[in-house]
Amino acid sequence: MSSNVGKGDRSIGPVIGYTDADLGALCQILADFEDAEVRAAREEVARVRVLARAGQLARKQAAGQTAKVRAHDMALRSIALELGAASRVSDRSMQRQINDAVQLVEDYPALLEARETGAITRQHVTLVVEAGAPLPPEVRAEFDRLATERCLTDSANRVRASVMILAERMHPRTPQERHQEAREGRAVRIRPLSDGMSEVCAPVPTVIAVGIDDRLTQMAHAVIDSRPSPGAPEKGTDVQGNVFTGDTRTMDQIRADLFAQLLLAGSPVVDPAAGDGPGPLGAIRAKVQVVIPALALAGTDTIETAGPADLIGHSPIDPGTARELAAGATWWERLVTHPVTGTVLAADGYARPASLDRWLRARDQHCRTIGCRTPAINCEVDHNDDYAKGGKTEHSNLCHFCQRHHSMKQFTAWQVQQLDGGILQFTSPTGRIYIDHPPPVSVHFTPDGPDDPAPF
Repeated sequence: MSSNVGKGDRSIGPVIGYTDADLGALCQILADFEDAEVRAAREEVARVRVLARAGQLARKQAAGQTAKVRAHDMALRSIALELGAASRVSDRSMQRQINDAVQLVEDYPALLEARETGAITRQHVTLVVEAGAPLPPEVRAEFDRLATERCLTDSANRVRASVMILAERMHPRTPQERHQEAREGRAVRIRPLSDGMSEVCAPVPTVIAVGIDDRLTQMAHAVIDSRPSPGAPEKGTDVQGNVFTGDTRTMDQIRADLFAQLLLAGSPVVDPAAGDGPGPLGAIRAKVQVVIPALALAGTDTIETAGPADLIGHSPIDPGTARELAAGATWWERLVTHPVTGTVLAADGYARPASLDRWLRARDQHCRTIGCRTPAINCEVDHNDDYAKGGKTEHSNLCHFCQRHHSMKQFTAWQVQQLDGGILQFTSPTGRIYIDHPPPVSVHFTPDGPDDPAPF
């Protein structure tokens, strides 16, 4: 019998014990952790309440205006830019945070109080708000109370199903009605990733998504089944007719390639090209604004020597991809920049009728409002000093603003003054000063005017 106990002890292994000192240290760590969690929760809720006050102030400013919706939006944009500039966050992000805060304070007081005491986590709050988003305002108070009670019982992951079912049951409309309405919000969006990749997202009805998934899987199996027997050379053809050998793509890689080719070309080839090769890139015909360093265009691939090409408004791309895009470009503009500061000094064709716009586009690259990266090709040119009041149409009085920020300058108390060197000075409604410098660039070429020959 003792032998059996001994074997059991060996199978369990040594038990880590605590000395009195270790146990005391752990108890102190636990107490400190709980205290830190409560303090963090209080600070988090305090921030939410401050942001909610900002949203409520915007609502108050718009009260009594004839165009209440527009007045409220402009007031909220102005306040969001003020808070965003102070915290180095874009005004769009800050406006979303303000809207979320107003919703939390006004629609979920019980949930917010539980979070403030540290009784629930941030994950609980996110779960309840997401689950309650489809609910009409008249039932949110009851949902707030019941959902908060359920969150107090366990972790967010464990109460997720219960909270989602609660929201489903409390909604006065049928699932069919809500599905029909949700379908109206379908869209395609691109989320930039690292290393020259992006993710294509499109919310569609679930049955459609499953059908898409099934078709891609069946097509990928067909591609794999068409591969020759072991030892025979594997060959394929990309969407441009280029032949390649050694097709060793995984199921996921083939599905992704088929997805891209179906969208770009309308139909897949028998054995499509892998990854981001010349096939998919060759089919791109969208208008894009790309700043390509001259060394990258000449064939230097290392980021240290060439620097990444910049897909304005999105993310950097690798030099190889930039060259493939450049190979199909029909419009070019050469920019001469300062060798140290990178400030644009001149652009080809300065005396042409469109030269001023071209020069401004080269200098600004994107919307010049603090934190905004909307490409200049999608922006409007603004007279910093109003043209109607004598402002001149010259580069020292012009800059690019996206439609959102252009209208903010026109309809809010924000003021903009252009200093020497294209530097913009923003004065907020509270009197704070924020400075925006023109983005520095290297010597590079960008696709532009139809009369500009390619450099090679």
